[in-house]
Amino acid sequence: MHSIDHLGINVRDIARSKAFYTQALAPLGIGLVMEFGSAAGFGRNGKPDFWIGQGRMEFQRDEQLVEITPVHVCFTATNREEVDRFYDAAIDAGATDNGGPGLRTQYHPNYYGAFVIDPDGHNVEAVFHGH
Repeated sequence: MHSIDHLGINVRDIARSKAFYTQALAPLGIGLVMEFGSAAGFGRNGKPDFWIGQGRMEFQRDEQLVEITPVHVCFTATNREEVDRFYDAAIDAGATDNGGPGLRTQYHPNYYGAFVIDPDGHNVEAVFHGH
């Protein structure tokens, strides 16, 4: 069982971000699962566990959206090749490089990840923990 069921981040332009994440997450087997108004949920096997949304969510105050605070989100890959393909797809979709695919042994000996910055400044990663 995972410790987090789902998570949502704010974006400035839902259409732009939906197109970005559709392309960037496809190599990981993650796709658009559900949409509600100005929100889009991505996931695997029909379960949306990563949400993007434009505008104020019911728990937010207007002043909290004056500037979007970037967050870090990491997606699980099933092998190193998926990490490589995620990185290439994200860059092709308009991301900025924040650390190309490779081992990050400072985390653990088999940590293979890649990092990009999305159109809103969020640090997005794909990781494979295997051998």
